[in-house]
Amino acid sequence: MRVSQTLIPTLREDPGEAETVSHRLMLRAGMIRKVAAGIYIYLPLGLRVLRKIERIVREEMNRAGAQELLMPVASPAELWRETGRWDFYGKELLRFKDRHERDFCLGPTHEEVITDLFRREVRSYRQMPLNFYQIQTKFRDEIRPRFGLMRGREFIMKDAYSFDRDEAGARLNYQKMYDAYNRIFTRCGLTFRPVEADTGLIGGTSSHEFMVLADTGEETIVYSEEGTYAANVERAEVLPPTATDETPHRPLTPVSTPGQRTVEEVTAFLKITPRQLVKTLLYTTGKETVAVLVRGDHDVNEIKVKRLLGVTDLELVKPELVPSLIGAPVGYVGPVGLTQIRIVADLAVKTMANFVVGANQADTHLVDANWDRDFAVDQFADLRNAQAGDPSPRKDGTLKTAKGIEVGHVFMLGTKYSQAMKATFLDAQGQEQLAVMGCYGIGVSRTAAASVEQNHDAKGIKWPVPIAPFHVTLLPLSQSQPVTQLAETLYATLQNAGIEVLWDDRDERAGVKFNDADLIGAPYHLVIGDKGLAQGQVELKLRHTGETQKVTPDQVLATLSSWLSTAS
Repeated sequence: MRVSQTLIPTLREDPGEAETVSHRLMLRAGMIRKVAAGIYIYLPLGLRVLRKIERIVREEMNRAGAQELLMPVASPAELWRETGRWDFYGKELLRFKDRHERDFCLGPTHEEVITDLFRREVRSYRQMPLNFYQIQTKFRDEIRPRFGLMRGREFIMKDAYSFDRDEAGARLNYQKMYDAYNRIFTRCGLTFRPVEADTGLIGGTSSHEFMVLADTGEETIVYSEEGTYAANVERAEVLPPTATDETPHRPLTPVSTPGQRTVEEVTAFLKITPRQLVKTLLYTTGKETVAVLVRGDHDVNEIKVKRLLGVTDLELVKPELVPSLIGAPVGYVGPVGLTQIRIVADLAVKTMANFVVGANQADTHLVDANWDRDFAVDQFADLRNAQAGDPSPRKDGTLKTAKGIEVGHVFMLGTKYSQAMKATFLDAQGQEQLAVMGCYGIGVSRTAAASVEQNHDAKGIKWPVPIAPFHVTLLPLSQSQPVTQLAETLYATLQNAGIEVLWDDRDERAGVKFNDADLIGAPYHLVIGDKGLAQGQVELKLRHTGETQKVTPDQVLATLSSWLSTAS
């Protein structure tokens, strides 16, 4: 492909809207353009990357025995109402009415649609097991779309759904998908880790996320370096503390703490450590206010709180509303005297004694509070995020943390959807049984962005060979006849050999061409200049390392073929 005949609108400066590396570089490299918040056009180079990822996904899904189909983007509300997700899914579900005033939504996922297909078309256990997949545009009306393709409203996804006769068969399908995902992300040239995860809005009994490791990732994972345990911080279990503070209870004492609101400020003022303070956070479920207690050096895990309370909506009480509830501003909330508010506490609080809490009075804290004397806790549970230094829940070492980007997720659904939608089959004895399901998603567009987050430098993108838009960027540095003729010859030779070439045939300065080539990020650069040609040489450069090699024109094909075979 010639640059002069392709839409590649590269940018010299960083776009003001870009918040992450992938967002910035994919805009600058002319791969995507924004249409609306969280909605993008994939330009020719960006689309080539997506198609490469899709091809890998298709090959591995087919290899694992899944069948490809294509479901509609819009689905009728009655299917979602059968499972209760029409209301449960919340505002991320974009709803609309057709001309007949019938309710529809744009599908963020397709469990209801595929389960409806199964119950209408499958009758016997002899037709099972089944696994269907599609690669399709999805829409989730994110409240804060951001980070380019990382968290958009419209995105490309591969979703698959398995139907089995029993739990054992479902687990076998789950393992097949788990293994296929490992192959897919390995073939995409990514460094990743599968981790235990929360099932979230999809539901089910268990799940794993596939996380691309990157310092810019918005997810935190914890893992045992000594063992095999790895989990998303939202899902990671925390073992109960083994030691309890047996210090005799001291009298509860109010202390003036003028202007001291944060954990850091209060602990510094009182000359204590965060471990000696209990934070009280007020949450609303939409139906009630709940106080959540955690140690000062711990963070509340809202997923665990939702699970404990059995709710789907949970958010911090707005700061301006706190005084009307407790009579004091944020920073001074405490559990003592909260008789009208349910109190739940993390297990670590249960082992503490003589700790500091807010006094529900401005500029005041209470010292030497004790939960079994000064206030009642309705329920203790694991309610905090795991963190580095915690013992592994599998007792196989100490936890460490890393940042990651979720690119894939596999779920064991069980009979959650088949029961709700009466998706049954007849077993060998002629008895009606519920299908046991699994579902498996890969963010195709997010995988492209995650690759950029993991593979870049100050100059631009460094695509892994399997998903690069082109293998080679051909860079003639002048418009002289010898350079142009050799460029023509090598372009044809490489293309005929199946090597994908982007030929920068523009009449531009060498510096412009080099900058664009580095920005776009093809794995190899082939540079033809008058000076080198006079010596019978051209230059090959490896984008990932910056290493260069001088070769004769007739060595180009063999050298590049060797490099590509090693990298693929």
